[in-house]
Amino acid sequence: MSPATKSRPNALRALNSRNYRLFFGGQSVSLVGTWITRVATSWLVYRLTGSDLLLGVVAFCGQIPTLVLAPFAGVLVDRLDRHKILVTTQVLSALQSLALAILALTKLITVADILWLQVAQGMINAFDTPSRQSFLVEMVENRADLPNAIALNSSMVNASRIVGPSIGGLLIAGFGEGWCFMVDAISYVAVIASLLLMTVKHHQGERHGVRAIDQLVEGFRYVSRFAPIRNALILLAIVATMGVPYSVLMPAIAAGVLHGGAHTLGFLMTAAGVGALGGAFYLAARPSVLGLGRVMVMATVGFGLSIMAFALSRTLWLSLVILPLVGAGMMVATAATNTILQTIVEERLRGRVMAFFTMAFLGTAPIGSLLAGAAAARFGSAMTIFAGGVACLIGAFWFARSLPKLQALVRPIYIQRGIIADEADPNLAL
Repeated sequence: MSPATKSRPNALRALNSRNYRLFFGGQSVSLVGTWITRVATSWLVYRLTGSDLLLGVVAFCGQIPTLVLAPFAGVLVDRLDRHKILVTTQVLSALQSLALAILALTKLITVADILWLQVAQGMINAFDTPSRQSFLVEMVENRADLPNAIALNSSMVNASRIVGPSIGGLLIAGFGEGWCFMVDAISYVAVIASLLLMTVKHHQGERHGVRAIDQLVEGFRYVSRFAPIRNALILLAIVATMGVPYSVLMPAIAAGVLHGGAHTLGFLMTAAGVGALGGAFYLAARPSVLGLGRVMVMATVGFGLSIMAFALSRTLWLSLVILPLVGAGMMVATAATNTILQTIVEERLRGRVMAFFTMAFLGTAPIGSLLAGAAAARFGSAMTIFAGGVACLIGAFWFARSLPKLQALVRPIYIQRGIIADEADPNLAL
């Protein structure tokens, strides 16, 4: 190990692994492009239609394939080579962004085109997300660095949330949405190159003598019957379904409530990204996974209260003060759930469990987006966001009540894996 590698601070320790360093660099570039496309897509739909409902419909089309396909994708992730799956999904994502760019730049794009391309990207994501989450373990040489790698991933995502929407707002105002999509397509070159430069030991899962349908059933039984995983996924699904759609309605808040334009939308999304980045830094600096159950509860409470406050805001400056709390709460709740699952799951079931994680976070979001769009059309965007915050508070209270039982179930796993000592405080486990 080089002196430079040894000198890395504790919060960056996962970067000691060469493959993870490559991935971190390539994905950082690509994710900026992804967030540029997200803000451009939302703004383009709202500019073409002025409809809150269609904002929800577009988000629904982009995410519903994950809800349907993720369980099957999880089986494939446990059977096939995760590295090869990732290279394939990144190439397909680049082609999807290129199609958006060509249609927008030639002025031929319609809302129907956007809907179909969102469905295509959702299908790609259904395979990409569980593959990426499962492959993370293979990229990190020291398993003790896995929680740090997950937190650094969250830092990477949320740093791109700060940079991406800001660039997107400038590109929309100066050149139009088409160039946002083109920048995104080009950005995929970085992550594809990083994957191809890796030195990997190809994953060989359960393929011989085991039917795929039996693996699918086994994964569902494991997730549904093991309470720590089941309850964590239920809480995450509540946050994703009821709370996260606040971001889908952001263009309506920016234009209809705060009376702004594309720059306003960029500022709002950037503010949430700043908070999320701060939350990611907090998790990266934590020395251990111990106590993350309580962190999940507090983060969900903070997220629910802050989106309720955001819904009541009628001025830009106040919204910009509140949104960092929103971003931090959402990011910490999501990343803490991911870390707990990755730590306690059986290795041979990792792909399937991370597929259910993908379903809980990305797969349930389209239902929330569609409900949010319909509710916003009838009751207004602000009232819809406020109700989502209330639902998050209820979910956090339910999970907190079950926490002592979950700690008792997780404790033997942590002892077996050397995370805690046998004589440690039972409340430390989760």
